Amino acid sequence: MTALPTAPTPQQLKKALIASGFEVFRTLPEEVVLAERVRENLILDSGVRVGPLGDGRVRVRLVLRGQRSDFPGDEESTLFERVRKLAEPALAEGFAEVSTNVNAVKDPADPERTLDTFYEVFLAHEVATLEDAVPVLKFALGLEKAVAQSSRT
Repeated sequence: MTALPTAPTPQQLKKALIASGFEVFRTLPEEVVLAERVRENLILDSGVRVGPLGDGRVRVRLVLRGQRSDFPGDEESTLFERVRKLAEPALAEGFAEVSTNVNAVKDPADPERTLDTFYEVFLAHEVATLEDAVPVLKFALGLEKAVAQSSRT
């Protein structure tokens, strides 16, 4: 693992993550979004992000979601309950819920039309160094990130 400055930039984090064997989907101003390889020629946003904190520590963020189209009869609170159930393994490993979001996915051809709505729960886990983040990142990459339709109760 490459030594990083006290407060690494997302670009420096990206280089160190790649050197550690991770694939990067996108670099944002505050964090690096890791990729998930679906097929040899297709990568997607993994829902796992890593960003520097001002004091040199690193924050791993995880985005979990449920889709309205999978559970059309559920109330918003029930959809969030489903996502929080999905979050239980991460919470047991030291992640904490930091926020929620309702994200309406609009039709690119007709912005007045909503294709689906995602109910997202954001979790975070802070560690001292990027090296300490590696096992946390590997754990987070192995988790299911979306509530499956088969989990209806």
